[in-house]
Amino acid sequence: MPIPGNLLSATTESIDPNTSGWIQKLNCGPLLKGTGGRNGDGCLVTKSLLAGEVQARTVSSYPVVAGTVYQAFADTAGVVPERIGIRWLTAAGTEIAVTWSLTTAGSSPSWHRVGVAGAAPVGTATAQVLLSSTETSGAVAHYWENIYLGLPIRTTGNLLPFGTESTEIDASGWTAEVNAAVSRQVPVVQWAVGTYTAGGHTLALTAVAGGNAAAVAVDRPQVTPGTEYVAYAYLQPPVLTAQAWIELRFYDSNGNQIAAQRSVLSAPGTGMYRQTASMVAPANAATCSAAAGLTGASAGQTLRLETVVISVAPVLQSGTVLPYGDGSMEQGVAGWATVSGAATLARSTPWGFASLEGGYSLTVTSSTATTSVIRSAKFPTPGGAGLNWRAQAVAHLGAGAWSSITVRVRWYDEDGSDLGTTGGTSWSLPGTGWYILPTDAQAPAGAAQAAIEITASASAITSVVYLDVAALWQVLPQTAVAADDTGGYITLTLRELPVDYRISIYREGPDGLRSLVRGTAGLIDKQLVTADLLVVEDHEAPMNISVRYRIELYDEDGALAFGRSSTLVTVRLDDINVAWLKDPGNPQRNVRVMVQEAPDWTRPIEQTAYVIKGRRNKVVLSGRRQGMEGDLAVVTRSDEERRALHLLLDSGNVLLWQAVPGMGVDDMYVAVGQTPETRMSKLAQDEWRVWTLPLIEQDMPVTTVVNGAAGRTWTDVVAEFPTCADLLTAYATCEDLLLDRRTG
Repeated sequence: MPIPGNLLSATTESIDPNTSGWIQKLNCGPLLKGTGGRNGDGCLVTKSLLAGEVQARTVSSYPVVAGTVYQAFADTAGVVPERIGIRWLTAAGTEIAVTWSLTTAGSSPSWHRVGVAGAAPVGTATAQVLLSSTETSGAVAHYWENIYLGLPIRTTGNLLPFGTESTEIDASGWTAEVNAAVSRQVPVVQWAVGTYTAGGHTLALTAVAGGNAAAVAVDRPQVTPGTEYVAYAYLQPPVLTAQAWIELRFYDSNGNQIAAQRSVLSAPGTGMYRQTASMVAPANAATCSAAAGLTGASAGQTLRLETVVISVAPVLQSGTVLPYGDGSMEQGVAGWATVSGAATLARSTPWGFASLEGGYSLTVTSSTATTSVIRSAKFPTPGGAGLNWRAQAVAHLGAGAWSSITVRVRWYDEDGSDLGTTGGTSWSLPGTGWYILPTDAQAPAGAAQAAIEITASASAITSVVYLDVAALWQVLPQTAVAADDTGGYITLTLRELPVDYRISIYREGPDGLRSLVRGTAGLIDKQLVTADLLVVEDHEAPMNISVRYRIELYDEDGALAFGRSSTLVTVRLDDINVAWLKDPGNPQRNVRVMVQEAPDWTRPIEQTAYVIKGRRNKVVLSGRRQGMEGDLAVVTRSDEERRALHLLLDSGNVLLWQAVPGMGVDDMYVAVGQTPETRMSKLAQDEWRVWTLPLIEQDMPVTTVVNGAAGRTWTDVVAEFPTCADLLTAYATCEDLLLDRRTG
């Protein structure tokens, strides 16, 4: 799959189907196409002519903007270390400089990542990617693929800037705090082919002497008190016994540290392991940062960090009142405790041994064949009595046997007084997989807080069960629809979707005919479910016609598992003189216009007539009659409407024309030809304009996706751009900012 935002062509990126995007630069024989790549089967093979450095470069030079940071990375394999560079060129093709990565700390015949980033120097007009390895003799092959050049790829939602997250530029985003030296290294690490935010340089924290060692990020991004945040990074400990940790810190408006949450890695080896710390920002918190270190390090030991992120905590279940730490167990047992019985609680160990989400779970161990009750901390449950809530945990049998595991909700009033439990469902664990254990409970009178209570009955000594992804949430409709008449669309909200299933969504009209609904990845046809909540805006729903939505879910084998349907919903367009013109892929451009005159339709057909000697009638050979064509006259009544229609028409995309039913025309996808725009009157101040839109009927665009911010928020903008003036030079319009289409 092509890397998003890559300036390189798909062929240059993946070396499929050939090596035409690359050329020798230094001490390199003819370039060859190898096999065994991961981004497609092909890979680039460079072979040394003599002992020494071997270089290859992109054939093309790619336009860049001076002063802007660009990133390059590649997957590589060989018998010697390697590096990657960005070659900066003038408009005349003269080399200004090369920004090189550090050389890898070792070599490997398996695919591993190299990367670099840097700002284009003054005078730069274009750039090339350089691939380099220093071979020890002639005729030695080195392998490259999955190659990227473009704007930095960062973690969406990260409060830290790209340089601090990745250290691909330098290590200036970090400073030594205690007994440490900070530098960069490029270890040989294999990453998943589609993991674009990791690989290349790592932050290296080296203990100067024996004892504790720590480093902290220089950045202090702003936070919102009461919001839960996480800090995470991939940690590579120096030895298996090292105590490596990451810490989320909060500061007040004066820069004083007021709170911190440390999360210690329980490493299963000396590879890269993602460790997470989470905490709710205190009431007086203004900023935050991340720190990492080693406890009791030996002199010279080095902890490496990769992909450091601070973000709002992920949601394990939409609407859950449990903080991430209490639901995921990533940094300990959080607020969970044994109320009665012999069960002991601990975080599972080591990392990855028993987990469904993240690297850990809650380990419940009963030394005797008895019943124990464990309970979470109390959390607010707003809404009062009568509301239905669902408690849930996911369980995995570790050892021994459990006759039953019962999940309940225990309620408390505002003062914390116990109101007892409601609901309760008992479950058994028939195997060693992960099993979802839900129960529903209605809030009693006076309830303001609640806890998840689990009664676990061990039927054998030394029984172990692992619990993960605990959640407590108010039960809302699984399927909800709402019409927005002003915007001309319907919002479909789907809750409690099974993650990793595949989903298809259809719009069903009164005649029973179904049409696939469009989403951010195109028509939603067996798309992968990545979260339990999905919100879709259907901008192609018909006007003044009741429709419902049919949702079908497929399991991992592709078999239809179950389905559900929405209630009927209607989006209204009440003015018969008005019609919608919509861009299916860019709903932010949709515009409502007044119709002056509907088209007089023609339906062209290709025909050839032959005169046959001796016959009265011609013989006519016809093709298939084509779709409708005609001129639609519309009126814009203000400068704002006129600019909106210009924006809609600028792209030349296929549009959707929707009129009020009963006007003699169905919803129609159209291509718009040359568009005259004339004044309604001769007065210069008159804002009314008449447009003649030549329409040619089109099929529904199948591959069009709904463009949007792709998860970006103002948090990401603030992390990337220090001032508003920087935005003005990076984006030509507000829509470009929304879609992250940068100038140049």
